Amino acid sequence: MSLILFAFVVRVRDGLPLSASTDFEHNRELQERKQQLRTASKALARLPDRGTVNGQELNIYFVSSEGVSYMTVCHCSLPVAKAFCFLEDLRWEFTACFNSTVVALAARPYPFLEFDDTIQKLKQQYNQSGGPALEVTLAEVQEDLRVRPPQVINLDEVELSNGLANGHMEQGPGSGQNQRLEPVTAPGILSLVLNIMCASLNVIRGVHLIEYTFQDDYEGVWNVVAFLLAFVCCVLQCHLYLFHSSHKKLKSFALLAVIVLCNLHLLGMRNAWQLLFHIAVASLSTVLILGRKLQDRTNDCGV
Repeated sequence: MSLILFAFVVRVRDGLPLSASTDFEHNRELQERKQQLRTASKALARLPDRGTVNGQELNIYFVSSEGVSYMTVCHCSLPVAKAFCFLEDLRWEFTACFNSTVVALAARPYPFLEFDDTIQKLKQQYNQSGGPALEVTLAEVQEDLRVRPPQVINLDEVELSNGLANGHMEQGPGSGQNQRLEPVTAPGILSLVLNIMCASLNVIRGVHLIEYTFQDDYEGVWNVVAFLLAFVCCVLQCHLYLFHSSHKKLKSFALLAVIVLCNLHLLGMRNAWQLLFHIAVASLSTVLILGRKLQDRTNDCGV
């Protein structure tokens, strides 16, 4: 069984991923630890230069040096000293390949993916032999850990500090800043086209009805309001589907309710099939709006 499962190299000042080991295992806890690892990487500038995050069966260890942090996910049965020994070896290998200037100038995530080969060899060495080749290295790390033990990190406090450092609390469903929705699907495109069609029919009928309303005794003014209000709601449904918004569920159901009420008011202006079409399109849009979730920003980028 592999004891060192994942390794991650990240720039401290902004949490930019520099390199990572290829992920061959996909158990649930490993994915959770990788998510936590990326959360911690965003706060490295405020964390000590050495720390651990304890889990049920998998732990996270990290060491930061010269603006770069070396992080790993290991099985809890692996001795802490060997985990930090692995990180020290990883640090030596990385600094031998890339100088601080290259690291500082990196502008895109994972610019040193070729370093994965080195990480894999180092992981294989530790997983097969159980530790470094030189016992003196392990002894030195053990003594250093005894004198200066790593700090245990509370991820709840890290997530809170991330939110405060960005000028807001942790982003959830109520915040749309810097968040992307999942890609638009084929049913979503269909709903947008149908919504635009319904909006066009509503505004055309409403504008056309205005001419007769002002010529007569204003009895049809509420029909004009219903057509134009339904038009606005269709446009807002398109907006809600395309862009993230706070209180999305409340807004989507409110728009659906208004569209239904407007069409019921227009019962004398439209036949039953027309009403059913408009309400069905609005209902489909509501379902797709609620089903389009936020995209995970912590993308593994294939590693």
